[in-house]
Amino acid sequence: MTYTRNRYTFGLGTIGRDMLYSLVSMYFVFYLTDILNLPDSTMWLMTAALTVLRVFDALNDPIMGVLVDNTRSRWGKFKPWILIGGVVGGILTVLLFTDFGLKDARYVIVFIIIYLLWDIAYGANDIAYWSMLPSLSIDQKEREKIGSIARICANAGMYVAVIGIPVIGSAMGNSTNAWFLIAVGVVVLSLLFLCFTLFGVKEDRSINVKVETTSLKEMFSVLLKNDQLMYTAISMALFMIGYATTTGFGLYFFKYAFKDEGMYPVFAGILGVTQLLSISVFPLFANKYTRKQLYTFATVLVVAGYIIFFFSPMNMIPIGISGILLFIGEAFIQVLMLMFLADTVEYGQWKMGRRNESITFSVQPLINKIGGALSNGIVAATVIISGINEAPTPDDVTETGILIMKISMLILPLVFIVAGYLVYRAKFRIDKELFDKIVSDLKERGDIARDE
Repeated sequence: MTYTRNRYTFGLGTIGRDMLYSLVSMYFVFYLTDILNLPDSTMWLMTAALTVLRVFDALNDPIMGVLVDNTRSRWGKFKPWILIGGVVGGILTVLLFTDFGLKDARYVIVFIIIYLLWDIAYGANDIAYWSMLPSLSIDQKEREKIGSIARICANAGMYVAVIGIPVIGSAMGNSTNAWFLIAVGVVVLSLLFLCFTLFGVKEDRSINVKVETTSLKEMFSVLLKNDQLMYTAISMALFMIGYATTTGFGLYFFKYAFKDEGMYPVFAGILGVTQLLSISVFPLFANKYTRKQLYTFATVLVVAGYIIFFFSPMNMIPIGISGILLFIGEAFIQVLMLMFLADTVEYGQWKMGRRNESITFSVQPLINKIGGALSNGIVAATVIISGINEAPTPDDVTETGILIMKISMLILPLVFIVAGYLVYRAKFRIDKELFDKIVSDLKERGDIARDE
């Protein structure tokens, strides 16, 4: 009964979180260029600020992981930070989409302060949320079920944002006030959905028998000596850079290359359903095939999708087919990455005698921020270099400009995602046999409670 409840209350909590993250990660650059209409001079400063801030703040995530791991409260160590990060991050999200009436370097200064605080708050929420997953079950198959439902809910939230935000923004005139109200609405929904996790999830207290504090000095040992965590992190980072770069160009592609901005929500909706269905059937495939086989299959689909998309004419049929291939593959990879990361918790405990869910999972927002920083940098720089930012109309963008955008949107991500797969194949070794041995050894040592 607890497992069933956890599967859904844990998953539902991320719907609003991913709506909020999608608003910032996918539409903030669009908000700067097409809503605030910042000049190129300010946009270059913003591009540099976004890139540097995300990379700098990503380095703080392991420190937040230490704080979460060392938290002792009647509500556990995860839920207090989920609540604090959710509330503070929500307030700062609204401020990000507030028009302060500035368009020069002064806006960049205001942005840096707000964004740095937002990154810290969202990171606290994200680390605490996902690092709760390994504490819900020690069984790989149950983790796959919990993780799959969580990814379904996360992607549902993301696609509601991807499809709904531009439609609502357009219906409201794409004014600064409209986007401010959209931000308020997304924040309210994110807090409501977090209540499912805060009040519904129950941890398995038998998993972490030995509870120890971790110092900042020991944090580096937890991260650097866990070789499987490091290889997972590299693979995840390469995948995330590619994935976020492609999705970041979505609205620009349909507005400036396809010449029909209204088709973007339709395209995103089709792909959203495709991705959700793919994640839904993932446990069925996981019962028949190994994770290595699934990752290979997913990567083949992604490669095929990118190649078809790049050479496709501006016609929705081949573009739609390529998009479906891409998002089926990427959906599988998303779930697999989450499972790889979860399994490195027990691996680290087995290898170093210390269980650190939050420090381990601090790698995820660190990767998301670095990946987001680089992808946003690629998107913003491409928009400027291609001439899109200062083009009076979509028809004023040259064919060369469109080609530059397509290379950044499709070729660069393909290289990153394939590189991530190659790192995994060469270095990751936690298969079912090794994981079962790890769990058995941990029970023998008394680090995990024995089965009764």
